[in-house]
Amino acid sequence: MHRLLTMKRLSVLFLATFAVLVGAAFAWQALVVAPGDRCEAAGGWWDREGAVCAMPIAIAEITGRPNGQSRAEASNAKNRELIQLEDRLAAAKSARDAEVERQREELIGR
Repeated sequence: MHRLLTMKRLSVLFLATFAVLVGAAFAWQALVVAPGDRCEAAGGWWDREGAVCAMPIAIAEITGRPNGQSRAEASNAKNRELIQLEDRLAAAKSARDAEVERQREELIGR
């Protein structure tokens, strides 16, 4: 009578299974865990679902306002800046209109 699972076959089967599982563990480490660790070590955010390494962006970089400044303060500062710009444009327009009138009077007076 021949046995299907002899001690030699069992040991080979065990070693083959062990080798496959060890290889799978190393592959998992290299392909799934290590990229996340490298990303986080570089200061990024690792997204496991999409396997994407993203760099965080400060809100100040998006909005352009300095840290510690509230939205209302930034809005008021921007409004003051716009009012100053409008005043400068109005002054430039009135100066241009005055120069046009001066030149027109000069031409008519000839």
